[in-house]
Amino acid sequence: MRLDADVIIIGAGGGGAVAAKELGELGIKVVVLEAGPWYGNKKWANPNQERGSVSSCDVDDLDINLLRQQYTKHEHTMNSFEFGRFRWGPADRRRPPWHRNVPKNGLIWQSAGVGGSTQHYWANSPRAYSMAIDDVWPISYRELIPYYEKVEDTLPVRPAPTSAKEELFYYGAKKAGWSMLNTLNPTSPGYRPQPNAILNPNERLMDENTSLDELSKMEGCTLSGHCMNGCPHGPSIDKVAKRSTNISYVPLALKTKNVEIRPNTYTIKILTENHFKEGIRAIGVQYRDTWTGESGELYAKVIVMAAGSIESPRLWLNSELPQNSWVGRGLTNHYWDWITGVFDEKDLLSILGQHNVNPFVGPTSGGRFDYPGLGCIQPSGLSPGLFSSLTFGFSESGYHFAQNSSSANPWDLQGRVVGNELLEWMYNYKNTLSIMILTDDQPNKMNGVTIHPAVKDEHGPIPVVRYTASKKDKQKRNQLAKIAADILRQAGAKKIIRSDWPSHLFAHLESTMRMGFVVDSNCEAYQVKRLFIADNSAHFNGIGGPNPTLTTQALATRTAEKIAIKYFS
Repeated sequence: MRLDADVIIIGAGGGGAVAAKELGELGIKVVVLEAGPWYGNKKWANPNQERGSVSSCDVDDLDINLLRQQYTKHEHTMNSFEFGRFRWGPADRRRPPWHRNVPKNGLIWQSAGVGGSTQHYWANSPRAYSMAIDDVWPISYRELIPYYEKVEDTLPVRPAPTSAKEELFYYGAKKAGWSMLNTLNPTSPGYRPQPNAILNPNERLMDENTSLDELSKMEGCTLSGHCMNGCPHGPSIDKVAKRSTNISYVPLALKTKNVEIRPNTYTIKILTENHFKEGIRAIGVQYRDTWTGESGELYAKVIVMAAGSIESPRLWLNSELPQNSWVGRGLTNHYWDWITGVFDEKDLLSILGQHNVNPFVGPTSGGRFDYPGLGCIQPSGLSPGLFSSLTFGFSESGYHFAQNSSSANPWDLQGRVVGNELLEWMYNYKNTLSIMILTDDQPNKMNGVTIHPAVKDEHGPIPVVRYTASKKDKQKRNQLAKIAADILRQAGAKKIIRSDWPSHLFAHLESTMRMGFVVDSNCEAYQVKRLFIADNSAHFNGIGGPNPTLTTQALATRTAEKIAIKYFS
């Protein structure tokens, strides 16, 4: 049997690009298959209009000028769930997104393409809470530390700078009686700067003689916001300020000369064989070209699934791999919520020395409040369209005017607002501070991903996603919401709205191919040898509530090392 690579990696997102770089540096030949487009590469000058080349393996193909053209600050162009550049769908934006079956009012916030969902992530890179790992996972927190450190050094991860929204948040947290933390592993509640995978602010940011266009072409963050639209600021692709994996790890992978990346290539089946010693083992993949519809097969010694917590179990199930009752099950999602306060200009002037919060300035989230055992909250500032949709666009509570308000709640409004109330909030957008809530929800076998028995797309039976928060999860989220509201009130907020998001907003999806249930402590599948997982789905739980990307990247680094030792020593 011919081999097309030593290792095939499915997905070039948060974990796949990391594993590719690590394996490539060890001299292992890697082919990465990515379902979506590749922005900022000369071989795809018009990635949404034409097919372009098949693959790229040369770092010189990366082009910062193309990336600046393609990563715009137009919210609809980049983030429309149906036709934006950052959507879960084919590169050809004239075609519809790939279908998933989700609950009513559900939304899966993922992006296809080289860089995956890190293209629109906020670059928040905290570690897991040790209490969520130790004596819970099959491995210890201490075992993850050297891999955390390697990723933090590679990206790099640094404490975020303080803009007005963070300063106001810290002010409120301190007045509420909480302490500032100075640790990467919080074990008690408190607030701190966000560990952030964004380069430090540009040294000439306040230089009146440097134009905005010149700043954009220099190294360092411009504090211009719009992080969710993809960051185009930097002198070259590998020096762009926000360190999504197409910026950080992909250039490093290409520099090894051992990594080839094929965008527009959707993997539809894992190929296996029965081996007289190993039993069932992975030997290759079947794929489909998303432009032409042509299919083909590629073969390698090891296969790594890094397609995400929906597509990895879907691929297992559609490949008819051995039955395992935990494949796709145990989904955690951090059961999100969103609370916003509005402030008077005179109060802001006395606290901040300026009249407005201007939440759109600086990294999307530069601060955080950790509460191991409950989850975490983080001040968040978005551009106007995204702010409006997240604050007023959807709610489990329905319209505020149709509810019976409870004076026991520390917020003034809950749910969707319309009419003059909405106009007033939007008019005061510059004087708002929003806080996102991430709950330490626990794996539940009833939650997860299955495949539809009757509905197929061009890639096979579509995934069905189910998630219901438990009573305990709801209690945790409520407690975090009250802490967030108190911080806003202590900071001087005159009115507070709790959006009360539906439980079906999916972004931090984890735990659907759990370590200890589907894969072993090296992230190799128990039932299919030479098949590994390198995405969020391998997490045993939701890591306590913190943003999952850094843990996925640390685990992918470790998994690449284990692959090299076991199969390529």
